[in-house]
Amino acid sequence: MGGDSWAWIVPDGLWEIAEPLIPPSKVRPQGGGTQDMPDQTLFAAIIYVLVSGCAWRALPPCFGVSKSTAHRRFLIWSRAGVWGRLHEAVLHRLEGVGLLDLSRVVLDSAHVRAKKGGEHTGPSPVDRGKPGSKVHVLSDRVGLPLVVGVSAGNVHDSHGLKPMVAGLQTKHDPYRGRHFQPGKLHADKAYDIPELRRWLRRKHITPRIARKGVEPKERLGRHRWVIERTISWLTGYRRLNIRYERHPTNYLAFLGLAAAISCYKRLLRLTT
Repeated sequence: MGGDSWAWIVPDGLWEIAEPLIPPSKVRPQGGGTQDMPDQTLFAAIIYVLVSGCAWRALPPCFGVSKSTAHRRFLIWSRAGVWGRLHEAVLHRLEGVGLLDLSRVVLDSAHVRAKKGGEHTGPSPVDRGKPGSKVHVLSDRVGLPLVVGVSAGNVHDSHGLKPMVAGLQTKHDPYRGRHFQPGKLHADKAYDIPELRRWLRRKHITPRIARKGVEPKERLGRHRWVIERTISWLTGYRRLNIRYERHPTNYLAFLGLAAAISCYKRLLRLTT
């Protein structure tokens, strides 16, 4: 990242993975505009907003970009699916060096308050009915986030199982020509629904879902504790701790970027 004063915010090597995924900037016919602003600088500014939780208007002057420029580029890249593809690219790198364990996957969700309301919000049953959203996370055996999702705060956890698992199985590595396929799925009693168990078996996934009134909490937590740590990692990014985005796609974009960074940090830690 050179000697720029903001270089510390981007993990070493992450930009090199992201750069090929960035759509080319459009040049405005009337001239001017932001086409000459380096994508690398804008990428760092977006990560800074994610990490710090600051408003776009509070971006430090060291980035040399206006709030409107950074926000507009975030929206363009989000609509282009950059963050999800970055997350997937990092996952495939982890798999390529044997650091992705799909023998067990773990599913859970957590509530976040939605300050400004918007789509995919609802009265939270754990926050005195205040508007909120639910963050859904599917991780591998050691807690690496594989798929993330957002729903309204009053949507039952169980509704997230099918789209999260389907989201994982549709991820495809074009270089190896294969899809991600988990062996077992661990989840708590909120997902204890016979139809979901049958659906998982049809997908050749063994359900390891807690049975209501049968299995003790202590036994069930042996494999599921990692997902609580993963959710803590993700909501540790201040822009995610509370949902400020009225549009759920923007919140999901930040969530996907956080998942990509979390996975990439583990890749760095274990391969350097």
